Amino acid sequence: QVQLVESGGGLVQAGGSLRLSCVASRSIVTFTRMGWYRQAPGKQRELAAAITSGSSSDYADSVKGRFTISRDSAKNTVYLQMNSLKPEDTAVYYCKAENYFGNYYWGQGTQVTVSS
Repeated sequence: QVQLVESGGGLVQAGGSLRLSCVASRSIVTFTRMGWYRQAPGKQRELAAAITSGSSSDYADSVKGRFTISRDSAKNTVYLQMNSLKPEDTAVYYCKAENYFGNYYWGQGTQVTVSS
């Protein structure tokens, strides 16, 4: 069983920055894709950013130019650098990992709250 542990969430003012971390219990080179999803109250979970094993990245239109996803295989960690945060970025942010067999794993989530 794979465990993903997120950290780095918190309360920040609009315009501020946060960096989220997702540490995997095993080597992330076994995952074809890792991503950060977010879920605001009363809304569906949505993709914020994802990165493949080849380091290709994909972003939701709403975060392009503000968020950057990266991975450090030596630390089994994926990061989400979030800049110019807006109140609408407030959500629980979840890390997801997918492997070659179609299996996927979720972390427990970390709360991000952006005040206006």
